[in-house]
Amino acid sequence: MRVSHETIYRTLFVQARGALKQELVAHLRRGRVMRQPRRAVAGTPSIVDGISIRQRPAEANERTVPGHWEGDLLMGGNSSQVGTLVERRSRFLMLVKLDGKDSQTVSKALARTIRRLPAELRRSLTWDRGSEMSAHKEFTVATDVQVYFCDPRSPWQRGSNENTNGLLRQYFPKGTDVSGYSQAALNKIARRLNERPRETLNWLTPHEALKAAVATTG
Repeated sequence: MRVSHETIYRTLFVQARGALKQELVAHLRRGRVMRQPRRAVAGTPSIVDGISIRQRPAEANERTVPGHWEGDLLMGGNSSQVGTLVERRSRFLMLVKLDGKDSQTVSKALARTIRRLPAELRRSLTWDRGSEMSAHKEFTVATDVQVYFCDPRSPWQRGSNENTNGLLRQYFPKGTDVSGYSQAALNKIARRLNERPRETLNWLTPHEALKAAVATTG
């Protein structure tokens, strides 16, 4: 017999009238009381001339070289947000202070951050289909970094970023107004995660993994 991973997850979660028991919720990193199944849902693309993730280079898909990033907005209270960028191979995180979520504000702030990186770490960016990246062409012109877009309502296609955003909720609980954090404060939080060993990296930290990856490709 075969059982899908979603069946296993939902079996673990479905307790006490379909919700995870109160005493277990306190131990969850993300604090969710129900598992949300991952399924693709067809929708109308909100990005004009966006290049599909299915056209992303094999080296990005396979994490063979550094410099391929996944990005998203971490939403806070009072319509605030922080940009999150995660390097696929090393899981190295950069946080970007944003004064708004309109496409021009987001693309310019991300471009300023990406342009500070060495050329070998500026290869591609994968995003979902939120309207905040509708100015992706301007971003690519400013950085020479191609943007690839996930399928509609398929955030797990940029899973490294999704997982990191979950870790960030330890520092930014839902509803927290993140507009008051300076870029320096965001950098400190990113550094804490970048110096945390990860099992998926054979217990290296993201900082160590990025340094090693750059050394092997340089």
